Amino acid sequence: MVPEGGRGAGSGTADFVVVANRLPIDMERLPDGSTEWKRSPGGLVTALEPLLRRRRGAWIGWPGITDADEDPIEVDDLQLYPVRLSAEDVAEYYEGFSNATLWPLYHDVIVKPIYHREWWDRYVEVNRRFAEATSRAAAQGATVWIQDYQLQLVPKMLRMLRPDLTIGFFLHIPFPPVELFMQMPWRTEIVEGLLGADLVGFHLPGGAQNFLILARRLVGANTSRASVGVRSRFGEINVGFRTVKVGAFPISIDSTALDAQARQRSIRQRAKEIRVELGNPRKILLGVDRLDYTKGIDVRLRAFSELLAEGRAKRDDTVLVQLATPSRERVESYKAMREDIERQVGHINGEYGEVGHPVVHYLHRPVPREELIAFFVAADVMLVTPLRDGMNLVAKEYVACRSDLGGALVLSEFTGAAAELRQAYLVNPHHLENVKDAIEAALNQPPEEGRRRMRALRRQVLAHDVDRWARSFLDALADTKKPRSV
Repeated sequence: MVPEGGRGAGSGTADFVVVANRLPIDMERLPDGSTEWKRSPGGLVTALEPLLRRRRGAWIGWPGITDADEDPIEVDDLQLYPVRLSAEDVAEYYEGFSNATLWPLYHDVIVKPIYHREWWDRYVEVNRRFAEATSRAAAQGATVWIQDYQLQLVPKMLRMLRPDLTIGFFLHIPFPPVELFMQMPWRTEIVEGLLGADLVGFHLPGGAQNFLILARRLVGANTSRASVGVRSRFGEINVGFRTVKVGAFPISIDSTALDAQARQRSIRQRAKEIRVELGNPRKILLGVDRLDYTKGIDVRLRAFSELLAEGRAKRDDTVLVQLATPSRERVESYKAMREDIERQVGHINGEYGEVGHPVVHYLHRPVPREELIAFFVAADVMLVTPLRDGMNLVAKEYVACRSDLGGALVLSEFTGAAAELRQAYLVNPHHLENVKDAIEAALNQPPEEGRRRMRALRRQVLAHDVDRWARSFLDALADTKKPRSV
């Protein structure tokens, strides 16, 4: 039975509902008090838009400004349902519990997580708001796909409101080892929240395995076929009379579209201009990251500095470009990290640069998409050195842009992408000499070896795109409702 009466009860008209912290639009409040919005299509939108159109779909999320109207918005035949957040919600649910508690805990406690009861209470309240909005939008028997760590309580809340729904959940960041997760004061509530889904998806088998162990330990759920290694794709958890499937689904990018864009004459021309603007160096190293302590920007700067000091990279023919997108600038640990990175950049340029010719070019601002693609085409070595990352799509984007089979990828072992991109120069970012050796090898690789590596990387990235990821998850979710053979 569908619950009747009460907030959030009842059903809407959408047969397929995506629930994410953000809507696929950026809303802005103008000086006169009115609002305007523009589309911000990411990989997730690209993958799910055809499904949303085909299946009378809806997208539920926060529009990016506080106290926004909750009236539905129609954008190119897509139905968007805003969830209102106050300034206090943003401070406590988003900046607080999501990004100062869950984010560091799930990224190996690189920064110490903060556990505030007030933040937790707000997280519960906002998750309830998302569940109620989803319940109102979803048609009878609809499929709902909930995205990421900000909304881990929504599956159970929604299940209680609407047991008729098929509910999937996907975590876009790593899921931590059991020993770390057990720090969380509200660990049982979070695991129970996720177990409200019919299918819980992770990037890697290790994350799925961690979750299966926790479910058994914290909730007393019975796990059967609990291996999610090579032989068995799914684990299963019995929760009362329900069976929850748990599996690994490595996310990807719209690689075909990116490949086509990178081949455009205007992009190729801009890539040449970038090389000229940088002084026509023999080699360009490139980092592209959100400014986040998990990304290992400091690791690559330290490695580059030492390579210059040791004469293994030449100051007069090698430059490093670091594009750092601003991120969570009100969170204290991010402020401190930005100051540290900018101090490192200044130190390297002071030691090894010349007037008008810095060896590190650092931009702390968003870079337009076409400009970013041109940087990918121009760069000889891509540096992706996170200390921990769920997947890291920048590594895949770089590969998709290299139809010329040029370039080299230095990639941290602690990214989800490392499991797929085995022909990259894989490094342990905690081992500085290892990072230095890999950068030196990538700078000096023989052309034929470079082409061989890039050919293999492109084969993987072009075959396993974001559409294939979405279809594999949704097919597995649909299978959870098929009658089980005895």
